[in-house]
Amino acid sequence: MDGTAGTKVVLLACGSFNPITNMHLRMFELARDHLEDSGYRVVKGIISPVGDGYKKKGLIEAKHRLEMAQLASENSWITVDSWEGLQTEWVATAKVVRHFYSELGALEQNNDLVDTVKCAKKRRIDENYHVPLSSPQNSGKSDGTRLMLLCGADVLESFGVPNLWKPEDIEEIVGCFGLVCITRTGNEPLKFIHQSDTLWKHRNNIHIVQEWVTNEISATHVRRALRRGRSVRYLLPDKVLNYIRQHQLYSEESEQKNTGVILAPLQIYSGAGSS
Repeated sequence: MDGTAGTKVVLLACGSFNPITNMHLRMFELARDHLEDSGYRVVKGIISPVGDGYKKKGLIEAKHRLEMAQLASENSWITVDSWEGLQTEWVATAKVVRHFYSELGALEQNNDLVDTVKCAKKRRIDENYHVPLSSPQNSGKSDGTRLMLLCGADVLESFGVPNLWKPEDIEEIVGCFGLVCITRTGNEPLKFIHQSDTLWKHRNNIHIVQEWVTNEISATHVRRALRRGRSVRYLLPDKVLNYIRQHQLYSEESEQKNTGVILAPLQIYSGAGSS
């Protein structure tokens, strides 16, 4: 899937960012290089930390995760948006993607909805649903801006976890918007795409970006080192580390937060709830 005449792209990364690390920022750089080699023009990156309602074990308050993300992305082409993080209830990623796409549409004042109804077929359309302004299959216009979800290979493979994602959400995210997936040691995104009928159908909308300089920084490892009083310098920006020290974040107590609580999507989807 090559960009047409320098099609503009905005990269959106969703996740816990608990805390944000240098690898989170590195993903944006890798994705931009790959897409621009493919003929696209990446114009913006957006970090959207998940809200507290996600109920993940050890997830500290969104206000801290948002502030650390702001500090990490200062003076860069990456911005931080608090819309998702400040919601009182967990928001499904597909709805987050729609939100930011509608924001792009408002900025561009582009109301061309031709051939995009297909992307919403068989979905419940409520007052919060925004049909994409231009799907990947119809985004050849020079004035159109694409929104792509940026993630690691572990997120791609999480599509296969029962009740973690709604099948129609996966279909929408990959089929209507597109995915940029950064490889990680131990994950096999190409094999997973081959095994998934949905991902295989939309394989041309998935960019697999090979990270040759392997870097296994993970927020989980960073939190563990912080709890144990070990140095995490050079794993995350200095301003983020200073913020963590100032607010005394990531302790044995904080790591037990949400212990025994079922993750929000698992609660909703396994209980026949709807988003």
